[in-house]
Amino acid sequence: MKVFMYALSTCPWCFKTKQYFKSHHIPFEYVDYDLQNETEQERILKEIATLSPHAMGFPIVKIGSQVIVGYNPEKYSELLGLKNSVVA
Repeated sequence: MKVFMYALSTCPWCFKTKQYFKSHHIPFEYVDYDLQNETEQERILKEIATLSPHAMGFPIVKIGSQVIVGYNPEKYSELLGLKNSVVA
C-alpha cells in the first residue's frame, strides 16, 4: 500500500511519523511543505484542502486512499495491517 506524507521540516510530530515508518520498514515518500517554493506550496495547499477539507495540521499522511491528519501510530498500524506493533 502506498504511503505518502506532507510534513514540515521543523515539526516534531512529522519527525516522529517519519521515524514510525522507518522503524517498521514501511517505504514512504514525503514532501516537506516549508522547504518548497511559493508556487509548489500553493499547489500543496490546494491538494491538502482536497484531501482533508476540515482539518489543517501536519503531518498529513495518505495510506492508500485514507488520509490521517496528525501523528496517529495506532491508525497507521491499523491501515497497514500491523497488529500490536505500535512504536510511540
